[in-house]
Amino acid sequence: MTSWVMCLIIANAIVYLLSMLQPAVREAFAFVPAHILEQPWTLITYMFLHAKGFGHIVFNMLGLLFFGPRLEAFLGGKRFLFLYFFSGLVAALTSCVLSPQSSIIGASGAVYGVFLGFARMWPREIIRIWGVFPIEARWMAVLMTALSLFGGLGMTGGNIAHFAHLGGFIGAYIYLRFLERSLAQSSQRKETRVQISKGDLARWSGIDRARLHEVNREEYDRIRQKLDQQAGTITEGERQFLDRFSQTGR
Repeated sequence: MTSWVMCLIIANAIVYLLSMLQPAVREAFAFVPAHILEQPWTLITYMFLHAKGFGHIVFNMLGLLFFGPRLEAFLGGKRFLFLYFFSGLVAALTSCVLSPQSSIIGASGAVYGVFLGFARMWPREIIRIWGVFPIEARWMAVLMTALSLFGGLGMTGGNIAHFAHLGGFIGAYIYLRFLERSLAQSSQRKETRVQISKGDLARWSGIDRARLHEVNREEYDRIRQKLDQQAGTITEGERQFLDRFSQTGR
């Protein structure tokens, strides 16, 4: 388990216990759209509250535990945290706009954002629903989006903030697109020659191109072509890109 995933799980567990012992914590931290101007901090604090039933927090923390560590290791701690909280923030705002009468609690929107990040980085990774039914991460993301949309439109029952889930996906997508473009621009600006060994080339050749996300696959092909045509001249950012995928195997 990575450090920030562990910290988030511990923080959620502590706030859950506090809210069970002191109900006023729930009232102070829950996000209520009608009180957004009076209690703006609840746009963040609601992510650490969960329903009284133990299943709510267990489900969210298991999702964070399954998908968070690999994504944090890939993005780095700061970017992972920004993804998590930005997804949760957009989740709250989406629910506020599309379902203004509904108050929300829980880390679901933020965890949905983490899952979308996982699916975007490793779209063909096999996930087993309930440990049995196999499905690729990309199709799981499509299924979860459809369920959130149908649920938000009232086609499924349950006291669930479906639009918040959808907002978590939206927030993660916005941030990841921004991150991909900023990294590409930064890489293009740093046209400095770096040392490349035969070991580097062998390791990078072992990257499974077919398992890369489409955006990453295009970048991988561009860098490999550059290596072939320019006798090993790549930027430091391009080297880091290849190193990340050779280490993760994705």
